Amino acid sequence: MSKKRHAFNFPGGEQLTSIGASFFVSYLYSEHVDSTHCRWKSIETKSKSSRVRTIIRSEQHHCSWLERVDQMSDANLSKNALGLGGTEVKVMARAILDVFGNRSPDTVGQDAN
Repeated sequence: MSKKRHAFNFPGGEQLTSIGASFFVSYLYSEHVDSTHCRWKSIETKSKSSRVRTIIRSEQHHCSWLERVDQMSDANLSKNALGLGGTEVKVMARAILDVFGNRSPDTVGQDAN
């Protein structure tokens, strides 16, 4: 019996599902906030290059995806092969949004919990 794959139910959700939310945030964090962050590189499969290509092709969704990540369950975000905790992923997502200048006024100043 095969397990049905969960897909995020928002624009571009199928793409984010194939990338992985934590991988997506880790990659963008290394690109836009801290170039020494390299957790996303720990994926040692050929899927890593495919994930990066999908991230690059889906730039129009990045801000909305980052906002969605901030609303996701810490427990679910912690289920990743990168060793990142859910709270850590959310902090990185907020830092990327800050760099992009796209923080909503109602989220500014909120802590990572």
